[in-house]
Amino acid sequence: MDDLDDVLTSVGPRLRALRRDRGITLADLSETTGISVSTLSRLESGGRRPTLELLLPLARAYGVPLDELVGAPPIGDPRVHLRPLTRHGWTYIPLARNLGGLRAYKLIIPPAKAPSVRPELKTHEGYDWMYVLSGRLRLLLGDHDLILTAGEAAEFDTHVPHAFTNPGPHPVEVLSIFGPQGERMHVRAQPAKDR
Repeated sequence: MDDLDDVLTSVGPRLRALRRDRGITLADLSETTGISVSTLSRLESGGRRPTLELLLPLARAYGVPLDELVGAPPIGDPRVHLRPLTRHGWTYIPLARNLGGLRAYKLIIPPAKAPSVRPELKTHEGYDWMYVLSGRLRLLLGDHDLILTAGEAAEFDTHVPHAFTNPGPHPVEVLSIFGPQGERMHVRAQPAKDR
């Protein structure tokens, strides 16, 4: 029974960290899940015991498996087998199981319905690194309007107004590593020797 109590006690802080990392307010989460703000607050503070009826809509809202919300130990095959999720026609395939810190995704972006329309630029907490696996990606970053092709990468602070879309006729596949609240990926490379 102690193991169960330990798991249930860890759910609240895990939920709070997940919500804050994603920059979501309790009010926004309440609107998405249908769970009252006071219940969400008590869940996060440990004042309310988590139940399946509360955790299932939260797992759906965050796009994570239920076992990730409760911190269940991995079982069976240790390779990552996370389910893709689709938002606004884009497919996000998680490549890591972590709730906090750097998150890795493979994105599959269909062709834009109106490629000539300039997408709305947005800002938020975080730092993003993108690598185009196939296709063409249009990246609007501040005053820059760039087309990235397979093998090209971009990295940027997400406080800079940005948007990206698929300007081509075929889906674009992108590897994305996102760090919340300015967390950056560290790349180590050897400098080229002078010849």
